[in-house]
Amino acid sequence: MLPDLALFLTGQPLLTLFLVIAAGYLLGAVTVKGFSLGAGAVLFVGLAVGAAVPNLSLPPLLGNLGLLLFLYGVGIAYGSQFWRGLTSAEGVKANLAAVVAVGCALALTLLMVRWSSALGLGEALGAFAGAGTSTAALQAALADFGSAPATGYSVAYPLGVAVPILILGLYNALRKPTIAQGSAAALHIEEIDVDEFSVLNTTLGEAGSRLPAGITIAAIRRGHRNLVADDAMRIEHGDVLLLTGIDPKVLHDAATRFGRAHPGRMMRDRSDLDYERFFISNPALIGRVIASLALPPELNARILHLRRSDADLPLTPQRVLEAGDRIGVLAPRASFPALRKLFGDSVRSTGDVSYIGIGVGVTLGLGLGAIRWPLPLLGQFSLGFAGLLLIALLLGWCRRTGPLYWAMPISANLVLRNFGLTLFLAVVGLSSGATFAATIAEDGVLYLLLGSTIVATLVVVTMTITLLVFRLPFDSVAGIVAGVTGNPAILGFANRIAPTDRPDIGYAMIFPSMTVLKMLLVQLVGVWST
Repeated sequence: MLPDLALFLTGQPLLTLFLVIAAGYLLGAVTVKGFSLGAGAVLFVGLAVGAAVPNLSLPPLLGNLGLLLFLYGVGIAYGSQFWRGLTSAEGVKANLAAVVAVGCALALTLLMVRWSSALGLGEALGAFAGAGTSTAALQAALADFGSAPATGYSVAYPLGVAVPILILGLYNALRKPTIAQGSAAALHIEEIDVDEFSVLNTTLGEAGSRLPAGITIAAIRRGHRNLVADDAMRIEHGDVLLLTGIDPKVLHDAATRFGRAHPGRMMRDRSDLDYERFFISNPALIGRVIASLALPPELNARILHLRRSDADLPLTPQRVLEAGDRIGVLAPRASFPALRKLFGDSVRSTGDVSYIGIGVGVTLGLGLGAIRWPLPLLGQFSLGFAGLLLIALLLGWCRRTGPLYWAMPISANLVLRNFGLTLFLAVVGLSSGATFAATIAEDGVLYLLLGSTIVATLVVVTMTITLLVFRLPFDSVAGIVAGVTGNPAILGFANRIAPTDRPDIGYAMIFPSMTVLKMLLVQLVGVWST
């Protein structure tokens, strides 16, 4: 890089930071035969710029803030799935594969120490921590071996990000695994002319109790008027029923028990009832379950469905309302102003978050991560950012505790954690570039071989067990690989090549437990070596 430009960038750290972010995303968007780096390219651009501008200084707090936002957003978004998945068959298999992979990587690290006289145990354990991108494991190694582990860590850390991204990308490009894309649920309706003798003179409540879960009788047409369904109404010959559900086949099969499908008779007549969606933005409703939501009877309204992000959700009594949800209501148009006031109906709610909830949640998470826990024969350990993720997962499962609302709208969560990930990668790249280049120049072959072998072992063993032995889907495996290698950049790449929610769930299931395991293993080796 030209001296004048390098000097300018050194004096403008924030400008350089956002230059790396912009250039990284431009590079990440380049696709070669189905392979692209995505957000992971920000790290590589940061390493290049950091090596060319060695005197650039960024406060580590920036990178920690980015990692904090990312981990907290993942925990809040996938808390309920994590705790359910941890006890599921897939969760047990994922953790078992990860434990085996970490054990193999450590065994290989110790074998390489015995094989190479130029490699010390401290440097090797630093490389093990760096290949698994585990700051907690590095801290444990530094406590036993002084500053030696930092050398191995500085070289292996970028490899711990780059190698998994390359392996996952090549596997996806070459094998082209099938990824089941869950289609977004949508509300469907059926209009039925009642002519089935067995349901005549039964109440709507009795008839509805015989329907499959998720199928609802929403309205009835009688005497050329559309009426909101009331459980006490009795079905008469000539009535038209409006049934709703999100599974069209199940809905059609259930609806035709009452008679013949006759679409259009009710929906064409909007004089009595009409349909409208309202945003949930009233703070009094956020975090409440649908069962507790009683609409004033004078509004003559009935809730048909709930839409979150791009999917309609089944109307279960315990479904929790979240800011930014859109609730579909059938009611007279004269009731719409009152309903709008009741629900809030502000589109700004899709970007609103509870900063009190974030502040309290992050404080609890960092507090748990800072506690030093005693271990017999090993001394003490702390969870670090794994503690933050554990608390976020717990709060994401709770959703709300008294007046504190932990959950956040999906759109706001995505912005929060994607910005955090980008900031973290840029800071790490810029801060590690000079050290990475210097270490490679001195003992490049040895450390490149060590770091690459360790991280490749982590990835290949994990993928072999999960794909070939347990037959897990590739999108889950990508998240498990990100969790066992421990870096959010890998998860960002996994989300790019497998755009489902499974990578995030797999990452959340694996990352906290593997962070603790890596740290404990390093401490055990340190005790046994003395």
